[in-house]
Amino acid sequence: MTKGFIRVGAATLLTKVADCEHNTNQIINLTKEAAQQDVAILVFPELSITGYTCGDLFLQKHLQDQVVNQLIRLKKESAVFDITLIVGAPLAVGNALFNCAVVINKGTIIGITVKSHIPNYGEFYEKRWFEQGKHLVQHNYLIDSVHVPIGFNMLYQNNQYPEVTFGIEICEDLWVPNPPSGPMAVAGATLIFNPSASNDLVGKNEYRKSLICSQSAKTITGYIYASSGYGESTTDLVFGGQCLIYENGTLLSKNTRFVMENQLIISDIDIDRLLSDRRKMGIYADGYQQDLSSYTVCSYANVHKPLIINRYVDHHPFVPTDPKKLHVRCEEIFSIQSIGLAKRLEHIGCQTVIIGVSGGLDSTLALLVCLHTFNLLNMDPKNIIAITMPGFGTTDRTYKNACDLIKQLGCTLKEIPIKEACLRHFHDIDHDPNTHDVTYENTQARERTQILMDYANKAGGIVVGTGDLSELALGFATYNGDHMSMYAVNASIPKTLVRYLVNWVAHHKTPDSAKTVLLDVLDTPVSPELLPPDSDGTIAQKTEDLIGPYELHDFFLYYCVRFGFSPSKIFYLANLAFQEIYTEAIIKKWLRIFYKRFFSQQFKRSCMPDGPKVGSINLSPRGDWRMPSDGVVRSWLMEIDSL
Repeated sequence: MTKGFIRVGAATLLTKVADCEHNTNQIINLTKEAAQQDVAILVFPELSITGYTCGDLFLQKHLQDQVVNQLIRLKKESAVFDITLIVGAPLAVGNALFNCAVVINKGTIIGITVKSHIPNYGEFYEKRWFEQGKHLVQHNYLIDSVHVPIGFNMLYQNNQYPEVTFGIEICEDLWVPNPPSGPMAVAGATLIFNPSASNDLVGKNEYRKSLICSQSAKTITGYIYASSGYGESTTDLVFGGQCLIYENGTLLSKNTRFVMENQLIISDIDIDRLLSDRRKMGIYADGYQQDLSSYTVCSYANVHKPLIINRYVDHHPFVPTDPKKLHVRCEEIFSIQSIGLAKRLEHIGCQTVIIGVSGGLDSTLALLVCLHTFNLLNMDPKNIIAITMPGFGTTDRTYKNACDLIKQLGCTLKEIPIKEACLRHFHDIDHDPNTHDVTYENTQARERTQILMDYANKAGGIVVGTGDLSELALGFATYNGDHMSMYAVNASIPKTLVRYLVNWVAHHKTPDSAKTVLLDVLDTPVSPELLPPDSDGTIAQKTEDLIGPYELHDFFLYYCVRFGFSPSKIFYLANLAFQEIYTEAIIKKWLRIFYKRFFSQQFKRSCMPDGPKVGSINLSPRGDWRMPSDGVVRSWLMEIDSL
């Protein structure tokens, strides 16, 4: 394993029905190919040694003997490869024949899983040949003078990385109401392999994929599926040879069906990611010991080779790359924000909201949410009192955008300059206004918040907050300044997603006159505008120059909070995701800043206002994140320094 990743594969082969030697040759060839690509565990289709469509030939003693001979051959010839194989085979045990998945590791058959559910409907009539796994009396199978554990309740555990435990369910086992993979997952299986022989019919493929997707999500597993393909008998059925790899509901790899050649797909499963989600859910911990006791656990050898991860790592994990999914995501988030605010207004009987609008992205999004909320409640947008408060750093561009947007949306514009009030305050506290330090900046932020709060009292309304999730994570907000509001609609939206939301609203929820302003807001650099502009009137204080690129910090935040990954793993993933954008030194620099700020600024999050949760990460102390304000970051920084 490398950084918590294990490489898995699924293969489908050119089958010759009842020709065990030919089929084993194909399995060996595919094993060589997979081993060359450092695959740790490889699954083949159901009954892959014989082919699935042998019919009454399964009952021939000669075929049964050939299966055993080829399994012995396969275990010997695969001994040179650092790989674990799962192959399908019919095995005669006592008075019955069983549909089995044989697990081979480093020249040893370590265990045999028996199919639990035998289909006998439609085009399937397996009960003619095979017994259900629960009818198996023996617990060992003698092959090549070795007694091998056999049963339908088998788990396979890595002898060095016990978290890499896998279970096997065979074809029909997935299609029943309560698949075996559910209890296997609760007992500790993080990977489920499914050797299958699923024929293809019109519409069946999408349903099959939905089953696998759903089961991988329900069990929080990596689910690796391999089905029979070209070469199976076409007397009545056609098999497309589907191979799929899912991780917790996400498709990582798939092949092309109906191909007349051997096929192999490969992907890397993030075991750390799966375990992180499981450890947040009590059911896995509660049922672990009880469920594990009902399984026979077989040990398999570790794969030692370090991996170069064969997996796409999105550098914007909060933002879907598929335009259709992004559209749906934006619509859903915008609706959650608006419904959250609507409920708050309705509950307190409030007809007015006060919002500070700077001409930046965050306040723009919050204003758009307010407008949509008022539309939902059939309230007059004139009761949205949008206040622009130009200060020492306000530029003509942002000022104009703020005023134009408020007017175009039909809200009430109030302009309250803060320069004189701030200068008076500087005098009161004996601060030199030429000293542009944190006092200079925070005075402006707190003056603006005081205006908003006082005006809310005057108008009988509430202050809607504009700060986003990224600012909360980094503490890039003035305590009791822009940090505070009465309802914070952007509180769980990261900065990288804010931009896409504003763009989506511009194209789907606003008139053309407002769209022009919104597009210019999108093109404006992110800035708190607390320092005077440059001599040419442009923004001098750019947030990302001070604290680092938000796309990096959002990436760090996602993997730190969502999955609890270590700094070293986050650094590793960031280098994969941003390798063409930032150097390792730059990533390391900002990762260190992220952790320092994330720990030191928790006190601001401990008293943050109410706001709707819209995604998988929320830093509300009443919701998903409970962290002491005096947590010590030293060991996290030491790990970063050692990279």
